[in-house]
Amino acid sequence: MLADIAPVPSDEKLPERADVVIIGGGIIGASLALFLAERKVSVVLCEKGIIAGEQSSRNWGWCRQMGRDPREIPLIIESLGLWRQMNERIGEETGFRTTGILYLAKTDQDLEGHQAWMKHARAYQLDSQIIDGKRVAELIPQSATSWKGALYTPSDGKGEPFIAAPAIARGAQKQGAKIFTRCAVRGIEREGGRISGVVTEKGRIACSQVVLAGGAWSGVFCRSLGLRLPQLKVLSSVLRTTPVDGPVPSAWAPGFAYRKRADGGYTVAHGDVTVPELVPDSFRFFFDYLPMLKMEWKSLRPRLSERFMEEWNTPKSWALDKESPFERIRTFDPKPLPHVLDDAMKHLRAAFPLFDSVKVADSWAGYIDAMPDAVPVISPIDQIPGFFVATGFSGHGFGIGPGAGRLMADLVTGSTPIVDPTPFRFTRFSDGTKIAPSTGV
Repeated sequence: MLADIAPVPSDEKLPERADVVIIGGGIIGASLALFLAERKVSVVLCEKGIIAGEQSSRNWGWCRQMGRDPREIPLIIESLGLWRQMNERIGEETGFRTTGILYLAKTDQDLEGHQAWMKHARAYQLDSQIIDGKRVAELIPQSATSWKGALYTPSDGKGEPFIAAPAIARGAQKQGAKIFTRCAVRGIEREGGRISGVVTEKGRIACSQVVLAGGAWSGVFCRSLGLRLPQLKVLSSVLRTTPVDGPVPSAWAPGFAYRKRADGGYTVAHGDVTVPELVPDSFRFFFDYLPMLKMEWKSLRPRLSERFMEEWNTPKSWALDKESPFERIRTFDPKPLPHVLDDAMKHLRAAFPLFDSVKVADSWAGYIDAMPDAVPVISPIDQIPGFFVATGFSGHGFGIGPGAGRLMADLVTGSTPIVDPTPFRFTRFSDGTKIAPSTGV
């Protein structure tokens, strides 16, 4: 799969100094680099592997407002506005198109669950709507299933994960950002308690601000600094099919989810299975995640794999002149779960017989960086002045990525935030706030 990711050329000479260093080259880091560079901020992005090598290229490609936690809705509204003009902004193709998304319902009970979320849509004047079975049939006439109805948002869209973050990163380079791949940041340096620089495997960069946008690796980095970030990994398995003339709006339904791809095939995943990796942090953060476990227990399929011992043996800290954990494993590349994908295709083919003739062209998996309330951290870290964290997007990061990058650029530069950053503050895990996911869909 990595061979399919659009390349981003690495800059060659590490600068001695920058205003901001970004750790991580996914959709968040790339977007942040773009918005900082547009403001003429001297910015360096360091990625230990390749740009978008992990979940930013392995996700479904959805860009949705629908079903969001209400704390995320203002940010996803802004993010979709950025997506719609991104191709023109960077002079590159991200694959973004407005196609609409459906949450399909077979029963009245399914529809009632979707209806409960509509109060949030109305509060923000979204175009989300509950539609009946007749309207569903008009939107996806290829379906052989008689759907009771759906939650439908016409203004939602999709992008192409293999090309989007790399395109944004190249756009940032055009604006003056420096991007270095295969360049792990081993740690930070401080003077008087404040950020004074970073140490990479290729040398030191003096800077006054550092943003950690490391996805599923962020917890390891934070722990090395003495910060408690209650982050876990969720394994997501995805496949793509050969081309077929099928439905245009993306859809989720019990047992499957799909998105039509630019190459004519479909990205397909399971709609009802969540596979958390059992690792030492699963026990360390058990009580943080207990509310989510109670809410989602029917869909959970915990998995014990080699990751348990790998993380058990990962050091909590390391000397900055020695190899770091980020160099030992450049890219998380877990294997997809065939039984999960087989079940997804079975449900998809039952609902859409046209998929009977298509073949599975490829499959892959990635690690979603999850938080106990399924809401990201986009925040300065008070304990370390000059240090910021943007992580824990809980499977929502691709669509919200440009908005998150813009919000973090505002925080780093002291500008008026594009949205209120309070819901995303790091201190919510220590200030007595009740940590729980939304009851939305």
